[in-house]
Amino acid sequence: MTELRSPLQAQVVQWLVAPGDAVRAGDVLVILEAMKMEHEVRAPADGKVRERLFAQGETVKEREVLLVIEAAQEPAGSAPAPALPRRGREEGMRDDLRRVVERHALTLDAARPEAIAKRHALGLRSARENIEDLCDPGSFSEYGALAVAAQSRRRSAEDLARNTPADGMVTGIGRINGNLFPPERSQAVVMAYDATVLAGTQGFRNHQKTDRLLGIALKHQLPVVLFAEGGGGRPGDVDMPIVAGLHVPTFASFARLNGQVPVIGVAAGRCFAGNAALLGCCDVIIATRGSNIGMGGSAMVEGGGLGVFQPQEIGPAPVQHGNGVIDVLVDDEAGAGAAARRYLGYFQGSVAQYQAPDALALREVVPENRLRVYDSRTALLGIADIGSLLELRTGFGAGIHTALGRIEGRPVGLLASNPLHLGGAIDADAADKAARFLQLCNAHGLPVVSLVDTPGFMVGPAIEERAQVRHASRLFIAAAHLRVPLFGIVLRKGYGLGAMAMLAGGFHAPEFTVAWPSGEFGGMGLEGAVRLGYRKELEAVPEGPQREALFERLVAQKYAEGQAMNLAATLEIDAVIDPAQTRAWLVRGLTAARAAPARGCAVDSW
Repeated sequence: MTELRSPLQAQVVQWLVAPGDAVRAGDVLVILEAMKMEHEVRAPADGKVRERLFAQGETVKEREVLLVIEAAQEPAGSAPAPALPRRGREEGMRDDLRRVVERHALTLDAARPEAIAKRHALGLRSARENIEDLCDPGSFSEYGALAVAAQSRRRSAEDLARNTPADGMVTGIGRINGNLFPPERSQAVVMAYDATVLAGTQGFRNHQKTDRLLGIALKHQLPVVLFAEGGGGRPGDVDMPIVAGLHVPTFASFARLNGQVPVIGVAAGRCFAGNAALLGCCDVIIATRGSNIGMGGSAMVEGGGLGVFQPQEIGPAPVQHGNGVIDVLVDDEAGAGAAARRYLGYFQGSVAQYQAPDALALREVVPENRLRVYDSRTALLGIADIGSLLELRTGFGAGIHTALGRIEGRPVGLLASNPLHLGGAIDADAADKAARFLQLCNAHGLPVVSLVDTPGFMVGPAIEERAQVRHASRLFIAAAHLRVPLFGIVLRKGYGLGAMAMLAGGFHAPEFTVAWPSGEFGGMGLEGAVRLGYRKELEAVPEGPQREALFERLVAQKYAEGQAMNLAATLEIDAVIDPAQTRAWLVRGLTAARAAPARGCAVDSW
């Protein structure tokens, strides 16, 4: 005999069994109500109801006996009694769950086959397809999926749910490169404007969603990946009592992440106005060859009285790659996603597996003929782990190569003078490119390797018309604020202020400054130094072959004085090394050096 007692003081609202009924363990026998909430009382074991002690509507006290159950007795050899259906248990999916599942289904690409087909016909993917490709499988948690455009005064709820899913922006948190890094280093905020919803415009609620995720990114120091395609602000949201909407915090919140966490922007299709403004705040811009990026689309240009243009005429990718807006140019969105994963990996930490290049190949990088140009990217490839190099801003600032890479699995930033452009002289664009790259490495803690082969800063009337003085000095300022170690390697020419700028402001500023045997040095280019320093001697010799011979002898003398071993002997550099030992020097340096704590490092948008 089992007495079933009330678990609390409550009112009996419904009996589900009567005396004589057989019950199974777990069956709901009675419903009690207290504080407007219903409580199920279940059978503790199989048996038969003998007696109910309270009527429906009566109040019972805690621990009072509600009913008595006789234990079930089965005759020997008899078949078990058929089980009664469990009372109170619903069949199939609950209504509330079904409604949620059906509503979420409207946010998926499958709910809008025509819109997605048009997208695919353009050779482009949907926002959700891009996120699915970027994030590790099953790792993306979406925030704000049920949002719709703030247009309920113009459109029905069903229309908004079906045609403005997620208010045109998919936001959430997912893992990226989780196969290489632990969960705490592979989490990232991912946001993608949906060009199939109101042209990817920025609506009131997708601004709210953006702000929510940006706050989480800043609070937990999570990197951000933004798929920025879209047309900027949306004028059709009428539910809110707003005139201009210029008070939204999105742009300030996005910019506040600068220097705090890596921020990656991806552009495909058309990215204009507000979308482009956010893209421009990113540390790196990855864009497809068919993209267009501009601070105003064709309608805004025409509205401003500036002419009539097709969207594809505004900020095409070749233009934006050549002028430095685009850091990484890719063929399509699949390539953009791969580049984003790869770029982010440098800021997620070291990797255990790597393959070293042939060290001896570095001996052949610099030609024996000191006047012969060469491609310094071969030096980058010979120093970085095989397959680890990612060049940035390849269409701009050709005088200096900038790249991310790894050395024995450790992520580093690499600079290299480019003798193929102006003999390696640093012009305004190269200075801007290198200065910003130093800021990027500094903000996110990447050590820097600088490969030097420069005759100095570019000079002359033409370059000064481009504000060379200001642009060149950006290199000194960026280097002076480095908290990360910088390692200097002079491949050949190390002349004047340009060489000093490539080496953090001076030859003793880096953790070490070493030279290859081909290194040559001087306060300025040797020819210029002779013409200036030996003007009287040269003018004292008749113009012609005799003066030219004297000039050549003086240049040769200066070259002999400026050879790398002479500089090492006077301790102006730390060593002259076999090029094949370059990686070994860098590995030892990376092991010994440490970055100082971050202190509000910022990355210039340019």
